[in-house]
Amino acid sequence: MSKRRAERNLAGAAILFAALGDPTRLALLQRLSADGPASISMLAESFRVMTRQGVTKHLQVLAAAGIIDGNRQGREQVWALNPARLAEGRRCLEIIARGWDDALARFKLHVEDS
Repeated sequence: MSKRRAERNLAGAAILFAALGDPTRLALLQRLSADGPASISMLAESFRVMTRQGVTKHLQVLAAAGIIDGNRQGREQVWALNPARLAEGRRCLEIIARGWDDALARFKLHVEDS
């Protein structure tokens, strides 16, 4: 992988994980994952202390990160998970985990040889 492509992948991963770094957005994702596509009205019902506008802002952050997709159905915007984007995040975590596994294995060899 070229350095430029690796940097783009890292930038995309940073946007993804930044969007996931909020409890409200995680709750929205959990709701979409469990119940399937939902309108803003349906999603806002779960957050009694937050306005629809507040929920919309969180949905827009998730959409900008590519985690969810919105489609207009009549007067409503209906949101659904984008599983491919979540799979990209999982792949990033697996790469990081493999790096740590390799580093720990090298450290173990170093300690045992000392």
